[in-house]
Amino acid sequence: MHPFKFAQTRFLALISLVWLSLFILTRSVLLFTHLHEAQLSLGSTLALYAEGAVYDFAFLLYALAPLALYLLLCPTRVWQSRWHPHLLQLVLTLSIFIMLFTAVSEWLFWDEFSVRFNFIAVDYLVYSDEVLNNILESYPVYPLLGVLALIAIGMTLALRGALRTVAAAPLLSWRQRGLVLSSWALLLGLSVGTIGQGFPRSSGGNAYQHELSANGPYQFFAAFRNNELDYEQFYPVLPLQQVASQLREEVLEPNAQFVDGDPLSIRRQIDNPGQPKRMNVILVTIESLSAKYLGSEGDTRDLSPELDALREQSLYFSNLYATGTRTTRGLEAITLSIPPTPGRSIVKRVGRESGFASLGQQFSAQGYDSVFMYGGRGYFDNMNAFFAGNGYRIVDQASVPDDEVTFTNAWGMSDEDLYQQTLKVADADFAKGSPFFLQLMTTSNHRPYSYPEGRIDIASGSGREGAVKYTDYAIGEFLRAARQKPWFDNTVFVFIADHTAGSAGKEDLPVSNYHIPLFIYAPALVGPAEVSTLTSQIDLAPTLLGLLNMDYTSTFFGRNVLRDDTAPGRALIGNYQHLGLFDGENLAILSPRQLMRRHDDALGQSVETRAQKDDPLVARSIAYYEGASYGFGHELLGWHADTASKVRVSER
Repeated sequence: MHPFKFAQTRFLALISLVWLSLFILTRSVLLFTHLHEAQLSLGSTLALYAEGAVYDFAFLLYALAPLALYLLLCPTRVWQSRWHPHLLQLVLTLSIFIMLFTAVSEWLFWDEFSVRFNFIAVDYLVYSDEVLNNILESYPVYPLLGVLALIAIGMTLALRGALRTVAAAPLLSWRQRGLVLSSWALLLGLSVGTIGQGFPRSSGGNAYQHELSANGPYQFFAAFRNNELDYEQFYPVLPLQQVASQLREEVLEPNAQFVDGDPLSIRRQIDNPGQPKRMNVILVTIESLSAKYLGSEGDTRDLSPELDALREQSLYFSNLYATGTRTTRGLEAITLSIPPTPGRSIVKRVGRESGFASLGQQFSAQGYDSVFMYGGRGYFDNMNAFFAGNGYRIVDQASVPDDEVTFTNAWGMSDEDLYQQTLKVADADFAKGSPFFLQLMTTSNHRPYSYPEGRIDIASGSGREGAVKYTDYAIGEFLRAARQKPWFDNTVFVFIADHTAGSAGKEDLPVSNYHIPLFIYAPALVGPAEVSTLTSQIDLAPTLLGLLNMDYTSTFFGRNVLRDDTAPGRALIGNYQHLGLFDGENLAILSPRQLMRRHDDALGQSVETRAQKDDPLVARSIAYYEGASYGFGHELLGWHADTASKVRVSER
């Protein structure tokens, strides 16, 4: 039989052709807006569209399966009823509208992240309230939906002839329907077996080419299913003894002693010399602050006058890199001092996010009031559950009286309001005689980029530049207010970004796009200086505790970079799938399917080659990531308040 002679198969073919056309249009629009970055030849262009077609067809097999099942099982008398053609017309219109909406969503998502749908899109769906409000405040959503609806109706009217052909076509016999269903099931099974629901992109080469060849809706469902990746199953491994030896060598500081019999445990007693300095700490994690936005880092737009001035008064880390691309990765690195294990950050692993030896636990054990303060509502990204389960009390937008909030947008209250709440908590703790550790997470430097009017010379909601300048302004106002407080001289202020404003590039892990600033400002403790040692976000916690001369039992993968600046620096960076270690010159990347690569001259030409486990840089990378995944999976990173006194000190 001719497969498209019959009504049911003709209707499926019609919808498939419309969807495929939209997929090709989306891919082409994204391609032409990034021709330079994609670096395409004729061969790679053909390969891009060929690979894209495979994933487009695979998605159609999944997405159209329910419709195919209905059409092929629909009784003849129902099919021939007077209302059924109108139902098919409605189905066609809705399907066109949905795919148009998906295409526009993909273009907007690409504009923000320069990738197809991924874990970020999945997370955004889970936290739909904040995300929906953010979208409504950032884009003309309702007019756009109206336009898409009109286009969908117009396209349906243009396809009336094709619909009449469907209505006039003969129906499949029940035997033929069974054959079509069997063929569909076979193709679907082959798709599952050969393509699966894994991430539809290879590793290495030009990242833009991989992303452009992918199918956005397919990627979305693949990300939804693969929100955690088992390290040992997907990534290269080394013998555990080799990992243990390498990792302990990486994390050991002078006079530190390991206190756990398990060789894969890095639990160790840190003996910082000198008398402990019982100073307050206010640690501000700033949303999306790339180092490149600072005037002192070369930006010429005068977006950061306050931070540029602060740099001259602070201990400034000029060679620091974020571990990931999301807020939860930054919070994980700062709070737990752990490399970015593949899949979701620990912050978001519901049911497995608590009980760790966090920075807050360390301060709480010293008698501090450890508080996590967030400008939004802390259920977003599971932040409240994570911090409450790891030694902090919570102050977020939900716990602040309405009359104390002067401005809000989709993500929460303005940075100024958050800083006012910080001053309030600090005053209360000071009045009680309690030292405090306040860990803040800001929100203003995020789309829709809105903030109180009249603060800076850039209009609210006009873009990232204004949000950066307002973020800088709010920090300046906060420090001016803090300097008037009786607790100021005994307080350490730390300002660090959670991640950069954009980490996508033509490589899987473009190192320069992970560069963030770190300021430690405490006139009574440290003088102005610049630290150029290659540093990771995971080094902040041990470096901060070292500055305060605190002795503690550590499960941190970071080290105090001020105590032993002769140790080889490294930065650990990742993006859910790809895990990297940068040594200041070259980058090793570990990827699913046990793939290993090097990027030599990573900040320059970045020449990519395949690598093996015997490459010292690759082995060093495996030690960190395999060790971190092992420690998390075997519960070696938990908070044990009495570890130092009860566990035998082991030999190195």
